[in-house]
Amino acid sequence: MARGRCCIRLSQPAEDDFQAILRWTADTFGLHQARVYRDTLAAALAALGEGPDVLGSRQRDDILPGLRTLHVARRRRRGRHFILYRVAGANTIEIVRIVHEAMDLPRHLTPRDSDGSDASPS
Repeated sequence: MARGRCCIRLSQPAEDDFQAILRWTADTFGLHQARVYRDTLAAALAALGEGPDVLGSRQRDDILPGLRTLHVARRRRRGRHFILYRVAGANTIEIVRIVHEAMDLPRHLTPRDSDGSDASPS
């Protein structure tokens, strides 16, 4: 991957995950906590702008070829989700899904997730 900032694209399922996480957090813990967690998720996504090999990321070819994961808990921010992503071209990272750490990660992926056919720019 070329040096410089990466463009982050969220697939439609990842966008849906993001919104569902925030809705659940607001319903369960209130609007303030939903805003705090939104910022935590956004910080983890922004960290990927530095490139796919950010500190704490992990290659997950065992789940899907080219898949990587990054836990959202970063720099004293608590979180319970993984960002599942892949390199989708020069300076582009595609967020495939955002899933809770207790979930069975392979169960929430489809073969389409390996080719980026459902991504939109963010």
